[in-house]
This record gives sequence, structure tokens and C-alpha cells, in this order.
Amino acid sequence: MVLPHALCSHVQNAFRARHQRICVPHTVQNLGILSILLRNGFVLSVSRGTIDEPSPTAFVEAPEAQRRIWADLKYREDRPVLNGMELISKPSKPVHMTPSEIRAICSGRSAQTVKPLGMGEIAVVKTKSKQYDWLEAREAVQLGLGGEVICRAR
Repeated sequence: MVLPHALCSHVQNAFRARHQRICVPHTVQNLGILSILLRNGFVLSVSRGTIDEPSPTAFVEAPEAQRRIWADLKYREDRPVLNGMELISKPSKPVHMTPSEIRAICSGRSAQTVKPLGMGEIAVVKTKSKQYDWLEAREAVQLGLGGEVICRAR
């Protein structure tokens, strides 16, 4: 199983190195986190492909081990839009929050050991809901769902 810290460090390092595009293993977790980054304007696009290229048609025909997710990184005035990604839940200590605790970190108060979200900052939440598996913290508050707070991006 691929852990979220691998994706966080991969995305953060790619932005620092000024890469235009990254390629990560195809997992539900990676797809969920990258789609949240896409919806919140941190990356330009997300597509499926193989090790060689971002091609949805080649993705369907490729074996599982060669499937990848490609993301185009976003820059504004030659500066990265994403300044940092930080893991909140660690493999040794997952951080589960109720909807009221998630609302607290979204509205400027600390909850458990998590600092509040700043301006332009998001938190990724993995819920137990099958319909809404991966959500941004503010979306989870609107839907009244709690879950494990995975990481934050600014």
C-alpha cells in the first residue's frame, strides 16, 4: 500500500524543482488527493496514463503495475502555486475528527493537535462514506461528515 506521505513529498519536491508534470502510481488514494488539489486550483490537470505518457486509452490497456496518474503543476509568475504539503495523520498515529472538530480547524481554532487552516490552505479528509470517500475539509463540513484528516496544503 502506498502511503500518503509519498505523494505529499513527491508533489512538494516536484514544485520545488520546477517540474511541469509529475507521474505517480495509480491508487484510489493518490487520485483522491490529486483531484482535491485540482478542484482547489493547486494543479492544472490530472489524467490517467502509463509509465510512458498521459494517455487514457493506453491506461485501459496497460497492466495494473504500469498504470499511473499524471498531474500538470501550476505556477503563477514563475512561482509555484503550492508552497507546501504537510502530513497530519501519520501511519503510527492517525488523526480522526468529528464534523465539529473539522469545522473548528476550518474556522480558525485548533482541534486535537491540529493547527487551524490559514488563508488559502486546505486539508484533505478521508471519510467512511462510500459516496464521498475523499473530501476537502470545508466540503466535509458542508456534508456533515467526519473522518481521518490526511494532510494539508498551502
